[in-house]
Amino acid sequence: MTIFRYLALITLVVVLAACSSAPKQDDGERRKAAETNTSLGREYMDRGQNEIALEKLKRAVGFDKTYAPAHTMLGVLYESIGQTKDAEHEFRLAVQYDPKDGDVNNNLGAFLCRHGKEAEADPHFVTAIEDPFYSTPGIAMANAGSCALNRGELDKAETYLRQSLKYDQRMPAALLPMADLSYRRADYLRARAFLQRYEAAAPASEESLSLGFRIETALGDEESARRYRDQLRKIDPTG
Repeated sequence: MTIFRYLALITLVVVLAACSSAPKQDDGERRKAAETNTSLGREYMDRGQNEIALEKLKRAVGFDKTYAPAHTMLGVLYESIGQTKDAEHEFRLAVQYDPKDGDVNNNLGAFLCRHGKEAEADPHFVTAIEDPFYSTPGIAMANAGSCALNRGELDKAETYLRQSLKYDQRMPAALLPMADLSYRRADYLRARAFLQRYEAAAPASEESLSLGFRIETALGDEESARRYRDQLRKIDPTG
């Protein structure tokens, strides 16, 4: 054996010994690091610093790939920058690692509904609603109602939305769909009432103004319809 090979073997043994004696992070430390990096990722996202946020969130799943909130935040980030396939993958991983959690199921359900997979979304909303530790089941009910409305299932939508309003009578995510649902049923006075409740609880949006214009037109109130139309034009002058 040459002296160089001998020295190389000694060096290798020393390196391996050093590696074997190096302290390893236990699961608790890795989970804490994942939580910290996920929190940082959320903060950077809130500031619009998505590149740094992505780095932190990837680091989070590097510490603990089973930490569902990190995958959920990655899903939110990817969706916000138009990477839909990556977003869906992360939302599904979150549910895979925490299949009964209300928050991750609601987020996956909402994502699926936004991207035309309404039928697949409903079981995730049900799981979210049934989670006894989920702090905001009313939101999942509102999302489930909106999703059913998108499918044209008006009775199912109404059931979910009314359940949601039992949790919070001022929930915009339930009031606007209820106004839309009532309009679709040609119950225009009720549609107006729900829309007015929505307007008292949330800022006007293009969707709410458009619905208001259609409701007032159906009721024959030209002045109110014109007000909605004028507000819409301020948002979109080309509309």
